[in-house]
Amino acid sequence: MTGLSDHPWKKEVFDVLKQGGVRLIAYVPDAGHSYALQAAQADPDMRDVVLTTEEEGVGVVAGAWLGGQRAALLMQSSGVGNCVNMFSLLDSCRFPFLALVTMRGEYAEFNPWQSPMGRRTQAALELMGIRVYRASHPDEVGEVVNAALESAFLAGEQVAVLLAQSLIGRKKWERN
Repeated sequence: MTGLSDHPWKKEVFDVLKQGGVRLIAYVPDAGHSYALQAAQADPDMRDVVLTTEEEGVGVVAGAWLGGQRAALLMQSSGVGNCVNMFSLLDSCRFPFLALVTMRGEYAEFNPWQSPMGRRTQAALELMGIRVYRASHPDEVGEVVNAALESAFLAGEQVAVLLAQSLIGRKKWERN
């Protein structure tokens, strides 16, 4: 798993999920979650489910809970907008919910299409009744993810952790 030395907090994310009993990760591929995704794929006790769109993940993690498993949805902030209608499932059925959201449209964003949803991600989640935690510094990521995991699976809340774009670093536009 490459790049761990550059971002040791990425390993903490996976370790917290694993130690917290999460056995399924649903996701649309995202470089910001690459360590957790690769670690889940390599772990025989963990199942990874690749989604075609983020809103499918809401149903997948709810179904995992009904089947007796803890699950987490990993996505980028742009995917939150795709999920808004499906978030009603969480509210109506009171499923515990944990999402980890890598932010775009913030720090040194090069893509103007990412900015509108990036500015509205937290508000959209809160409007749908989801508690939002945020990690902006590497040394707080593990604790924030652990607090969110406990809020979701011990208190039965719906929780999302926003992982600041500054954690991941600048993305570069490569022109051919």
